[in-house]
Amino acid sequence: MSSDELRIAALALPPEDRAKLAQELLRSLDEPAEADIETAWLSEITRRASEVADGSVQAVDWDIARERIANRLRDRRNAAQNSSRR
Repeated sequence: MSSDELRIAALALPPEDRAKLAQELLRSLDEPAEADIETAWLSEITRRASEVADGSVQAVDWDIARERIANRLRDRRNAAQNSSRR
């Protein structure tokens, strides 16, 4: 069956069956990407845990990290505002 024949047959299905088919087709497109993302996160988590375990990085308390992030964001906003005023 060609893709055109398949499309025609699919469009002839009742709306509920077309919806189920469309959902399954869309899900089939997402699966490889999700597997790649999961693999990438697992690799990143493993790398970070190894760095903490071997002492090459030092953990930072969340309150300190949050303050650093807020300061960086504030500095970026200020820089952007100053450059747009010129």
